[in-house]
Amino acid sequence: MNTSNKSYKELAIPYFKQAFDIIDEIMIAQMVPYYLIGASAIALELLKNGVKPSRGTKDIDFAVMISSMEEYETISECLQKKGFNKVKAPWTFYAPQYDVVIDILPFGEVEEKDIEIFNKRYSDLHVLGFKEVLEESNEVRIEEKIANIPPLPGMVILKLVAWSDRPEERENDLADILKIICHYFDHNYDEIVEFHHDTFPEETFDEILIAAEVLGRKAKKYLLKSPPLNERIISVMDQNLMKESESKIAIEWARIMDWEVGYTFSVLNAFEKGMNS
Repeated sequence: MNTSNKSYKELAIPYFKQAFDIIDEIMIAQMVPYYLIGASAIALELLKNGVKPSRGTKDIDFAVMISSMEEYETISECLQKKGFNKVKAPWTFYAPQYDVVIDILPFGEVEEKDIEIFNKRYSDLHVLGFKEVLEESNEVRIEEKIANIPPLPGMVILKLVAWSDRPEERENDLADILKIICHYFDHNYDEIVEFHHDTFPEETFDEILIAAEVLGRKAKKYLLKSPPLNERIISVMDQNLMKESESKIAIEWARIMDWEVGYTFSVLNAFEKGMNS
């Protein structure tokens, strides 16, 4: 566990403390394991190295490990009693008093035991990879609370899955992945130097390419746990590495950073190289 104490002010997400306190209270009362995921989790993890959040968000995402839809209904009722209203998507809740939106994404045994109901009720919700990634969550202290968050390589995988589900709606996922890649070398410097020095090129030294390859290596373990997850990620990579000029990921990364598409395409190639090592 990271023992450094980060503050809500540093996280710079409006009303994060109020929303997090409510979620924490409910999940402890219901004895439900829960995890902070998404952009908020990335921001909190990178704060360890002093990286400030690059964009604010009113959306806070949580994953909850449950065994039945009855458990989820209880959580929903508790949230509504705390002032969170249900909106169009059945996993999304809005608190008008804070102007905060939270997603409560169920995973775990519910995917197996109530699969028929789960699929009908949550036809647009995909939790592929949650179980594999969150098995190795990290604890990060934020003031008096402990947040369980996915490791950064796991976040990359979850973001790739989310983006591939609805690429037209989730452009921020690619920006979040790129942010992880851009900061990963400094964030994990000691481990990279000690255990992944073979990724250092003989000629031009490039921290971003090294970071992408190491992230691919570390992401590989999640893919080995789940054939469906492996198939999805391989498909995403194949589609985006067929042709540089048609790679949606490389093109979007180039737009975000004002880099050449050829370079962002090489970053994506480095990630795949790591996956295949």
